[in-house]
Amino acid sequence: MIYSMTAYARKEVKGDWGTAVWEIRSVNQRYLETYFRLPEQFRGLEPVLRERFRQRLARGKVECALRFEANPAAKGELSINETLANQVINAAKQVMAMTGDDNRLNPFQIMNWPGVMETSEQDMDAINKDLLAAFDEGVSEFIEARGREGDNMKALIEQRLSAITAEVIKVRARMPEILEWQRERLFSKFEEAKVELEPSRVEQELILLAQKSDVAEELDRLDSHVKEANNILKKGGACGRRMDFMMQEFNRESNTLASKSISTDITASGVELKVLIEQMREQIQNIE
Repeated sequence: MIYSMTAYARKEVKGDWGTAVWEIRSVNQRYLETYFRLPEQFRGLEPVLRERFRQRLARGKVECALRFEANPAAKGELSINETLANQVINAAKQVMAMTGDDNRLNPFQIMNWPGVMETSEQDMDAINKDLLAAFDEGVSEFIEARGREGDNMKALIEQRLSAITAEVIKVRARMPEILEWQRERLFSKFEEAKVELEPSRVEQELILLAQKSDVAEELDRLDSHVKEANNILKKGGACGRRMDFMMQEFNRESNTLASKSISTDITASGVELKVLIEQMREQIQNIE
């Protein structure tokens, strides 16, 4: 299977601790680049997430975001740090005695002192475990989406490869007729110019003409490139770079074919080949 570099996945997870949503999206990129938007308390997960992406993806610019909403009911009950509270009260009494202020202490001021009121912390290890499990599921769905898009691209590329084969067959079938037409055209020009050449000279001219217009090698190479491209697609995996290289080879042969054209039919086939190759190249830019 081949994979697209463009995809999106969303995974929601709920627990006693609250609700979290993972969102993963990607676009094409020469290499693998990962970007994260995480709440501050989960920044420590970033190296783990980056490594998990690296193990399962080869290319693409991947953006991963986490939205986290804590469950207020999951917070522990309030408790008083009695030792600290007594220290704050005694210190306040001493200050009041020093200043001659005999007002009663406001209990809410004591409670607002940092550390006097405490709540039990949530089990972050358990929350991280749930989040990572949901992340792995989200990445699996993300890869499945890339695979579905990759299948569509593969079908489009295979259609273009079949069309290239059809053009090669058309040109190959037309070549004897075109060469015969060129031969007759050459003799016609000789007759119009009233030039009489020795048979050996005429044979030399025909040989030179055949050599200049011979596209058999280019057609054979195009056939070979089509087979190799199909083999790459069949093998699957991260094949975008190899397919991009194949497009360069296709372009080279189509350009040579067009440069040797001695017929409008061959020229039209050369143009059609370049259109098909460009259509494939556009698709391949998004293949992993």
